[in-house]
Amino acid sequence: MTEFRKAEESDLAAIIGMLADDALGRTREVVSDPVDRRYVDAFAAIEADTNQYLAVAVDDAGDVVGCLQISFLPGLSRLGLWRGQIESVRVAASQRGKGVGREMISWAVEECRKRGCGTVQLTSDNRREDAHRFYENLGFEKSHAGFKLTL
Repeated sequence: MTEFRKAEESDLAAIIGMLADDALGRTREVVSDPVDRRYVDAFAAIEADTNQYLAVAVDDAGDVVGCLQISFLPGLSRLGLWRGQIESVRVAASQRGKGVGREMISWAVEECRKRGCGTVQLTSDNRREDAHRFYENLGFEKSHAGFKLTL
């Protein structure tokens, strides 16, 4: 049984390891010991913001086997609808294909529901075709085009 909990600073090395464990992540993450200070600073900012929830999935042995971040976004459109934005979804390589990702997303959607969100959204890099199929199989629809500007 997978347990979900709020991430702790001591989980950062495991989270960063999962973020870096694919072709895209290897080019943009820094795996180091000690953990790069930028991650520690970002973690502190997430912790300080009540509309952010960095979560980990933990297996029976107590090992971190998944992570994701939920941002709770207030908005004026759609009559003041709150949105849950799910990002940085990762499952440890040793756990892929075992249902951990499905459990994590189901848990995250329920957390959004508890916070009063009327919709849940996420983005996924266009190159992550397997992830797109995964999200579509969970009921998510490709409904918008996303745009980014790197600063």
